[in-house]
Amino acid sequence: MRDVTLSSLERLGLGAAGAPVVDDGTLTFLMDEDAFRLFYDRTARPVWAYLARITGDRQLADDLLQETYFRFLRSRAEFEDEAHRRNYLFRIATNLAHDARRRAPMVTTPVDDGPGDFAHEHADPQSHDATGQAVRRLDLSRAMRRLKPRERSLLWLAYAQGSSHVEIARTLGLKTGSIKPLLFRARRRLSALLQGGAR
Repeated sequence: MRDVTLSSLERLGLGAAGAPVVDDGTLTFLMDEDAFRLFYDRTARPVWAYLARITGDRQLADDLLQETYFRFLRSRAEFEDEAHRRNYLFRIATNLAHDARRRAPMVTTPVDDGPGDFAHEHADPQSHDATGQAVRRLDLSRAMRRLKPRERSLLWLAYAQGSSHVEIARTLGLKTGSIKPLLFRARRRLSALLQGGAR
């Protein structure tokens, strides 16, 4: 995962107070540089992991992460609180991932399931069999790749990120009432793939 550096922020046109100025002279980003750095430090790794999981490509996730923060900085959005700001960031990431998929077929760099990944976090805590856990993680990773993009997004946001139904709905642009049945179907499909041996 590549960090957004201060020079990256300067290329975005940050003014002296840390706010990019648009051609019409209005300020589009109300966080100062220190506030943005804190926000970035708290959100970059989860957003990158989300992008890597739903695209299946680490290099693409790097590129989309930078574009996500660029668009976030250029937005004129006003936020109710930190959770709203974070949801907006994931919404941008989701849209960019969907756009990338539509533009071209992806040559993917496989995403390994390391610490903090969905498969790792949901491994059987009672098992001390490292080989068995590795096999289960591999099976889960393969099954996740066979899900539809929206199913991957739903499962990742719900179980890896711990997002609420309201947050998932905002991130994916869906109605809150639709999240529960969509998650149910995504879990059922994932379970079927795992039971069938997602090879």
